[in-house]
Amino acid sequence: MRKMGLLKFSSALAIIFAVGCKGEAEKMTDKKELVSGVYKEFMDTSVNPGDNFTAYVNGTWVKNTEIPADKASYGIGYILHEESEDNVKKIIEESASGDFEQGSDEQKVGGLYQSYMDVETRNKLGVTPLADEFSRIEGIKDYDDLATYFAYANKYGINVPMALLVYQDFKDPTIYTVYTWQSGLGLPDRDYYLKDDERSKELKAKYVAHIEKMFGLANLPNGEAAAKKVMALETKIASEHMEKEKTRDLVSLYNMFPVDTLSNIMPNFNWSNYLEEAGLGNQDKLGVLMLDYTKALDGIIQNTDLDTWKTYLKWSVLDASSTRLTEALDKQNWEFFSKELRGTKEQRPLWRRGVSTVNATLGEVVGKVYVKKHFPPEAKARMETLVDNLLKAYEVSIKDLDWMSEETKKEALDKLSKFTPKIGYPDTWKTYDLEIKADDLYGNLRRSTLLEYERELAKLGQPIDKSEWGMTPQTVNAYYNPTMNEIVFPAAILQPPFFDMNAEDAVNYGSIGAVIGHEIGHGFDDAGSTFDGDGAMRNWWTESDREEFKKRTSALVEQYNSFEVLPDLNVNGEFTLGENIGDLGGLSIALKAYKMALNGEESPVMDGFTGDQRVFIGYAQSWRSKSRDEALRVQVNTDPHSPADYRVNGVVRNVPEFYTTFNVTESDSLYLAPEERVKIW
Repeated sequence: MRKMGLLKFSSALAIIFAVGCKGEAEKMTDKKELVSGVYKEFMDTSVNPGDNFTAYVNGTWVKNTEIPADKASYGIGYILHEESEDNVKKIIEESASGDFEQGSDEQKVGGLYQSYMDVETRNKLGVTPLADEFSRIEGIKDYDDLATYFAYANKYGINVPMALLVYQDFKDPTIYTVYTWQSGLGLPDRDYYLKDDERSKELKAKYVAHIEKMFGLANLPNGEAAAKKVMALETKIASEHMEKEKTRDLVSLYNMFPVDTLSNIMPNFNWSNYLEEAGLGNQDKLGVLMLDYTKALDGIIQNTDLDTWKTYLKWSVLDASSTRLTEALDKQNWEFFSKELRGTKEQRPLWRRGVSTVNATLGEVVGKVYVKKHFPPEAKARMETLVDNLLKAYEVSIKDLDWMSEETKKEALDKLSKFTPKIGYPDTWKTYDLEIKADDLYGNLRRSTLLEYERELAKLGQPIDKSEWGMTPQTVNAYYNPTMNEIVFPAAILQPPFFDMNAEDAVNYGSIGAVIGHEIGHGFDDAGSTFDGDGAMRNWWTESDREEFKKRTSALVEQYNSFEVLPDLNVNGEFTLGENIGDLGGLSIALKAYKMALNGEESPVMDGFTGDQRVFIGYAQSWRSKSRDEALRVQVNTDPHSPADYRVNGVVRNVPEFYTTFNVTESDSLYLAPEERVKIW
């Protein structure tokens, strides 16, 4: 199931001016004796670090670890995610076992979880909750009604060819506006429809079979014919989708139109019906992010008969609802999207799926309790010091760049001085004015989807809410938001090995320090560098500096294009460019920040490793991971992050200190000649 609708557009795409770095090592070690943070038991020291650094650091773990049957990939992020779920489960169970007042936060959390776990009631209801949806679709009598339904579908998370997004205006981030975004596919990306190799043909056939099975389980007639219709229409839509690499060019994507000119883009589409149903009747402008796609969609709509559209929409409703209805529908959804597409062997336990649903629906209600129980104030304080030191190191690095003019440096430093870090949890918590019934999972989630749609819509015309977070505290992740110029680190990522309160500084700089540097780096990657310090899309580069930036990033693209993930599959260097820039800058700046934090003192040798070695090891430890081949294929096709092995080996070979720290020579596999090493920031 892929939830669509009125979504927030934020990138899971830093330096405050100050002189000198805080000596964090001295500050922390006078309180208690700290460990090295190196997981020596997971290392394979028979591997030469200059040949395969990720295997050197994580090789024994990889050899001895089986990917759990219910997972497509397994590693640090997944382990921390499950720890977070375990903690959230306890919070939920306290609510589920109590007798709380109707409408209280505890009642909502407990009731939602109970409704998910009550499979007996879900099976008894069958697909009857969808009856009104199917009737509404059958009532579509012309293309004007179809336009109305597209807007209606966005309100309830039903996948249609055009999604709506509320976000800050790229060129005026002091106001919210509305954008359209290409959508409407059941498979993860356009390439799944358009490629013609044997694996792609097999997946397409199995997707058609999956749709047919789902129609049968929902007691919808003519499943075989319906599945073929859906596949044919989705293929037409996919053929006009913008390629994923091009979606990174936000400057080209930005196309703002007065509402009364939208008919020039889609002359046959009833924009009035669409905007009225969407609650946007008073909107005076609309950002069309994929202009060519949107123009082509007009023809696809008109050249597809209404019966086919109705079949497609029934599938969209069924697909969006499958995990909240019967056991059989839920299982069939897993059979295709997890087992077939990603290679998992078993479904995740029901309770974990229930916890995920509560997290996704009432995330900040749970997060408020999670923070009290699992995020001590001293963790936030130490993280603030790390962020401060990374920001200062980035400042020094920008000032020292030999390829950038003083004019562009001044702008970069201005942007850096305006970064806003957010650590742990929001200062203001969301509220959820939502009716939750313990025996109505479908209704609970439908009401929740509408609530979130209306929450986004209510932003229009209001001041920018700078307190808002795009992730919950219990999320194991971090992000940079270009229009806010903010870097955000939820509490759940601040755990070992990303962030170890008991470890000496070096490994923390290599792990969470590199994450901090990575997110700062997004402000200066191929996309983030088109925004200034105030979050406005503005070209602040000289022409020659931008050309030199492109030259350096092109070299990085070529490096990553050469990495073979599977015999017939390479990393997509262009699609992953922003994340690779973040990784390279993140580790480089983390190493610089660590050295600055030593304040001229010698780094201690711990467990046989120097401080610099522990920074690199800490970085590689944080990407300890294994993936099934099927999962790697999905990742390369859909995820702008490179696979974990290349986030390590692809980065360290470009960092000069790696060569001196681990005695890497020309005969080693990772060796790059000095002139081939990419340095951007």
